Amino acid sequence: MISDSDISEAVAAYLGRYPEEAEQLAEPLRLLAEGRGFASRRSFPMHVTVGALLVRDSTEILLVEHLAYGITLQPGGHLEPADVTLVDAAMRELTEETGIDPGQISVVSSAPAYVEYGQVPARPAKDEPEHHHLDIGFAFATARADVGRIQESEVTGAGWYPLELAERLVGPRITRAISGPAKVR
Repeated sequence: MISDSDISEAVAAYLGRYPEEAEQLAEPLRLLAEGRGFASRRSFPMHVTVGALLVRDSTEILLVEHLAYGITLQPGGHLEPADVTLVDAAMRELTEETGIDPGQISVVSSAPAYVEYGQVPARPAKDEPEHHHLDIGFAFATARADVGRIQESEVTGAGWYPLELAERLVGPRITRAISGPAKVR
C-alpha cells in the first residue's frame, strides 16, 4: 500500500515545481505528517485520490462524465490496497474508467501535474462523513488511444475535448497536462 511518506514525497516534488501553492497545501501536509494512513478511503477527515490528465496528439484531453458527482472531469478515483505508486494508481483509474489500452499511454512525468485539496460532501450511502480529498494528478500522453468500454459504475461517458474547452469545464489543471515532454506511443 502507498504510505503517507510516499504521498508527502509526491506533494513535495509538486511544490518544488509550484512553490506558490504551499500555503493552500499546508493543511494536508500537516495531516500527512501525523501518519494516519491517508491512502485508505476510510481515513477521515482526509484521504488521497488520484487523477489522470491524458492528452492525445497534443491537441485534446480525455474527460469523463462522473456518475456520483454529475460533472465532467478527468478520470481518477480512490487508491486501492494493491496500488504500489501514485502514478500507477492514476494509470489504473484511467484505464478502468475509460477502457483505454494502457500500452498506448505514456507517463509524462512521475511528479504530479497538479495537487488539489477540496471538501467532499457526506455520502451516507457509503457511510462517509463530510471530508476532504487530497487529489494528486499525473499527466499522460498518447498519439492514438481511443476510448474503450467505460466503467459504467463510475462514469456515464468519456470523450476527447479540445484543450481550451476542457480548461473551461475542469479548470487550470488542464494546462499542466501539456507542460512536460513525453515519449508518445
